[in-house]
Amino acid sequence: MEYSSVRDRESEPRVKVLPRDEAREHLLAIADLIAKVMDTTIRIPGTSWYMGLDPLLGLIPGIGDTLANLIGTVILGLGTRLQVPRVVLARMSLNLLINGTVGAVPIFGDLFSVWFRSHSRNAALLRDAAMKPDRETHADWFYVGGIIGGTVALLLLMIAVIIWLIYKLWAMVQA
Repeated sequence: MEYSSVRDRESEPRVKVLPRDEAREHLLAIADLIAKVMDTTIRIPGTSWYMGLDPLLGLIPGIGDTLANLIGTVILGLGTRLQVPRVVLARMSLNLLINGTVGAVPIFGDLFSVWFRSHSRNAALLRDAAMKPDRETHADWFYVGGIIGGTVALLLLMIAVIIWLIYKLWAMVQA
């Protein structure tokens, strides 16, 4: 008899677990806070535009955009904890990839980060997926395929332009 009471006490959870809905709302609130800090903390004077830490970090040469994207991956981690569909995680990853790739271009990339707001997009995607776990994902897969195809096409175009510029510069040096 005493053995079973000891066993019953051991089977009780030692850590208080939040109800699922409260825990989900807490994780979504963290994602919203990160998005606000990274994308819309400060109003740009004289405009209706807001900017956050992301474009400011982008001003640090070399590591700024990497730091901003590392902070953005926290929202991805929250997505995995909330068990959102993988296609949503793919869309969120693509948003970070686009922001990081374009953000690497000095000045233009920082302006792009102010406009694109990848962290806010990701927080909205996360909230939508977490609140509607049974939503259809065929359109999402089409979107992800289009983004991947467009990204590959743009990268190939950029490589072609760089090769063409190098060829023209080489021809000018040889002349």
